[in-house]
Amino acid sequence: MLRPLIVLASLLAFSNAYKILVVFPFPARSHSILGNGVVDALLKGNHEITHVTAFPRKKNSPNLREIDVSKNLVLIPDTMRMVVDALLRNTNFDIDISEFVVITTKMISQTIENPAVQELFNNPNEKFDAIVIEWFFNDALSGLSAIFKCPYIWVSSVDPHWRVLALVDEMPSPTYTPDMTSTSVPPFNFMQRAQELMMQVMGLGLNYFVINNLQLNAYQNLLVPFIEKRGYKAPSLNEVLYNSSLLLSNSHPSMGTALSLPQNVKAVGGYHIGRDVKPLPDDLKKTLDNSKDGLIFFSLGSNVKSAYLPDKVKRELLKVFGGLKQTVLWKFEEELPDTPPNVHIMKWAPQTSILAHPNCIIFITHGGLLSTTEAVHFGKAIIAIPIYADQPTNSKRAVSHGFALQVELTMNLANDLKVALEEMISNPM
Repeated sequence: MLRPLIVLASLLAFSNAYKILVVFPFPARSHSILGNGVVDALLKGNHEITHVTAFPRKKNSPNLREIDVSKNLVLIPDTMRMVVDALLRNTNFDIDISEFVVITTKMISQTIENPAVQELFNNPNEKFDAIVIEWFFNDALSGLSAIFKCPYIWVSSVDPHWRVLALVDEMPSPTYTPDMTSTSVPPFNFMQRAQELMMQVMGLGLNYFVINNLQLNAYQNLLVPFIEKRGYKAPSLNEVLYNSSLLLSNSHPSMGTALSLPQNVKAVGGYHIGRDVKPLPDDLKKTLDNSKDGLIFFSLGSNVKSAYLPDKVKRELLKVFGGLKQTVLWKFEEELPDTPPNVHIMKWAPQTSILAHPNCIIFITHGGLLSTTEAVHFGKAIIAIPIYADQPTNSKRAVSHGFALQVELTMNLANDLKVALEEMISNPM
C-alpha cells in the first residue's frame, strides 16, 4: 500500500554521494524511528551521514557517524501514568503548546551543548551539502544552515498543519484545515470552522507573545556564535527560517487530510517501513502460524504501558480475550497472572513483522501515527484506544476513512472493546 520512499530523491542524484547532517534530537522512540528511516534511505544511496540522535543504534556502516544526545531523555517528564489515570476518571488532560516549546528549547540547548556537537560545529573543516532537521514545536534549528552554508530540509512527523506549512508557504485556511491538536475531521460544520479559526488565532497570539522570543533567544545565544566563529555574518532568524528547500511530511492523503500543497511539500508517509520484513522469532512465528481463526495484536505503543491499567480493567480484559476463539497477543511490560490459554503476553513485540503476517487480522492500538501507517500498509483493521497528543486525531480520521473503530479509555474499556471486537470480526467491511 504505502511503499517506502527514497527520501530526498528530488535533491540527491544517484551518481553523486553527498555529506548530509540529519538532526533528530527529540528523545522519543517514535521520532527516532522516523530519523532512522531518513538515515537508512540515504545510506542506500551511498551518502555520508552524520546523525544527531537520542537513540543511537551503533549501526555498523562506514558512511554513518552517530552523535549521541541521549541525555535529552531526562527532559521529557514521564506523565503517561497521569494521562491514563485522568482518562480513566473521565477528566481532561490538556496539551500545553507553550510547555512543549519550553521543553524543545531546553532540548536544543542541551543538544548544542553536547561535547560531540560542539566539536562538530567548531571544526571549520566540517562541511555538509544538506541538512535534514525534524520540526517539532521549534524553529531555531533552522539556523544550522547558516553555520554550514548549505540548504536544509524540514521533516514533519505528523499530517500537514498550519504551523509547519507557514514555514514553506502561506497558512492554509482554518475552514478546511484542522489544527494539529484538533480532533475535528473535515468537512467542518459552522461551529467546527469557528473553533478551528479560534485555535489558529490563539496559536498566532502564542507565537507572537511567547514562542517567537524563546526561539529568537535560542538562535542568537546558541547558534549565532558558531556562525560568527566561521567568519560569516549571522543572518536574522527569519532569513534562515523561511529559506528551507523542502518539507517532507510523514503523511498520506489516503489516511489524513487531503490538502492542496505547494510543490516543496512532499507526503512521504510510510517511508520508515522497510521493504524487507524481518522474520519472526521461531516461537512467535509458530504462534501466528497456528492461529487459524486469526490473531488479534494488542499494543499501546512505546510510551504508554499496559501495566498502568487498573487491576480491575486488566482482569476484565483477560476475561473478554479468553472468550474469543481468536488468539490474542498482548504487548505487556510485566508478568500477568491467570492468563487464558489463547492469550499470549510479550514484553517486546516486533510490530511490523506481526502485522505483516496473514493470520494477524486486527490491531488494537493507541492510534499513534506510525502504528496507524503500518496497519494501513499491511492491510489490518484497527481498533483505536487514543490516549494523548495526536492519537485522538489519528483515530477519528481512521474511523472517518472506514478502516477503524474507536474505543475510549475508561473503566468500561473491556465491555466497550468486546462490542468493537464483535463488530469487527462479524462485519465484512
